[in-house]
Amino acid sequence: MEQKDYLMREIEKIGVLLWAIIDSLINNKENLSLTVETHFEKTKEILLNEIGFDLDEFLTFEETASDVYLLQFKGMNSGNIELLAEVLAQFGRNEQSENKRLFFKKALQLYALCERRDKTFSFDRERKINELKNSL
Repeated sequence: MEQKDYLMREIEKIGVLLWAIIDSLINNKENLSLTVETHFEKTKEILLNEIGFDLDEFLTFEETASDVYLLQFKGMNSGNIELLAEVLAQFGRNEQSENKRLFFKKALQLYALCERRDKTFSFDRERKINELKNSL
């Protein structure tokens, strides 16, 4: 029982954290002076300090290593992996350099991992995958 409660708290903690990051990226009207780089640095810091997730390191991994790295985090369920993919896709949409492609490719890898782990089909996830593929 105690182990299950711990896992649920970790899942919720990561979910809340990722939703806060997405919200700050999408609803950035009050902080127009913040650049994509500033948001990215802030996001990296939050993820590292709160859950020990090194975004810079994660972005350098190949697909298999990315999956292994992600799954070592207890609260990283399919829903949270999908939220992380949305964070990366949002960075890609706001990026004007070669990093745009990297963010989109990594987001696609995360969506693919969700598809492999989930037993149910998601029309919303499929729509996001197609949008990313078209953006590449």
